[in-house]
Amino acid sequence: MNAAEWRKVAFGTETLHWRGVTKESESGQALAQRLHTKRGDIIARYHPASVKVLGTRDLGVVWVGGAGGGLDGPARGLYPEACERLQKRGVAGLRLHYRLPNELTECVLDTLVGIDFLAQEGARSVALVGHSFGGAVVISAGAVSPHVRAIVPMSSQTYGTELTSSVAPRPLLLIHGLDDDVLSPLCSRQLYAAAGEPKELKLYPGAGHGLDEVRQELLDLLVRWIPEQLVRSGSR
Repeated sequence: MNAAEWRKVAFGTETLHWRGVTKESESGQALAQRLHTKRGDIIARYHPASVKVLGTRDLGVVWVGGAGGGLDGPARGLYPEACERLQKRGVAGLRLHYRLPNELTECVLDTLVGIDFLAQEGARSVALVGHSFGGAVVISAGAVSPHVRAIVPMSSQTYGTELTSSVAPRPLLLIHGLDDDVLSPLCSRQLYAAAGEPKELKLYPGAGHGLDEVRQELLDLLVRWIPEQLVRSGSR
């Protein structure tokens, strides 16, 4: 990637220019980075694919949080462990903290920058995972990006999800706890009804908004489902 060259992402009538990455530090399997845009930096943690188990190095995942942003996700910090497990399966990961949390369009643009970053790193087939408010973010970004091959909204809201019907033919995995008292599981049921095939709806009895109660089951599901969909997309 040419750090001096401005690149552009767009969502609707809005655009965001970005270029270059500052690598700040390394922690375990993750590289702390800042993606520079004309409207401020995006803080990120990059997990490069460490092996070639799947026979390809062109797979990646962008992980985003809820309305407050953050890097670690729900279920007691699910994202770092999921990234480390996927690294070992040849899938790169990028965890993003929004520049302007709770500003939907800006958060979608940040996610599109993350997708573009992974594409520049060689990941041409990308999955998106978002929690709560982030569910609307990944649906919106996934519906307009040619690199996105799978989308996972968890405990999603319905506001800002008008593009749900445009996600297909990308696989959609909706996840929700049946005891969610922040965003009703009816939200994911409505999104499932609006989406085209292929789509799945996973409802967890006894799980709340943060999905803490089913952390291990959720982790295993994501680590299995995401590579399956990304590899399958290569044959479509």
